[in-house]
Amino acid sequence: MHMTDLRNAWTGASALLFDLDGVLTPTAVVHEQAWQELFDGYLSGIGHLDGYQESDYFDHIDGKPRFDGVRDFLASRGITLPEGPIDDAPTNQTVQGLGNRKNAIFNEIVDTRGVEPYEGSVKFINAALERGLKVAVVSSSRNAPAVLKAAGLDHHFEVVVDGQVAAAVGLPGKPDPATYVYAAGLLGLPVEECIVVEDAVSGVQAGAGALFHAVIGVDRGAGRQTLLDAGATLVVDDLYELL
Repeated sequence: MHMTDLRNAWTGASALLFDLDGVLTPTAVVHEQAWQELFDGYLSGIGHLDGYQESDYFDHIDGKPRFDGVRDFLASRGITLPEGPIDDAPTNQTVQGLGNRKNAIFNEIVDTRGVEPYEGSVKFINAALERGLKVAVVSSSRNAPAVLKAAGLDHHFEVVVDGQVAAAVGLPGKPDPATYVYAAGLLGLPVEECIVVEDAVSGVQAGAGALFHAVIGVDRGAGRQTLLDAGATLVVDDLYELL
């Protein structure tokens, strides 16, 4: 993809719909830290000798809904816990309790240490706004507003369709395009005028699943060809390449 082609990706578009984790912010690092703190504390508390390893994140947790990650990690250690109610206290030794504790740890890390957004993504957002494009965030995470605030980006995004909004409206998550289509509707635009920006295979598939103007893949590790195969119009290593 040549530079001229990259710049042409903007032509005719009215809005950019951004995924959050991995596109605007390197939030995966914070999620990994939160899981590590959760399971280090839990395993040492029950006297379990087989501690949490970095590989556990990729083997059992990454990309899954939070409570599935809890369940699958515990199963890898031969541990089964009661499910517990969905609003279970973070102190309880249940699947829901541990999942809620992980969320509390995540939010604490975000609040106390902040989140540094990708510099190229910030420049890209500013350039888009200068060109008069509208912007929105579409994230599976239920923590999107807190992460945007910690990264100092919240003032740019009046439209945020996150996991909480999707649950409230009854929208299926990615790879279904529903959350992206819904965001376009909130911006008052047809999908044909909106560009989807994604780093995950499921997100690129979501963008490719409706008649969006383009789907820009950001390769943060998924692989250029993998994202193209999933339906990306073009793939960049960083969004500043589009400026």
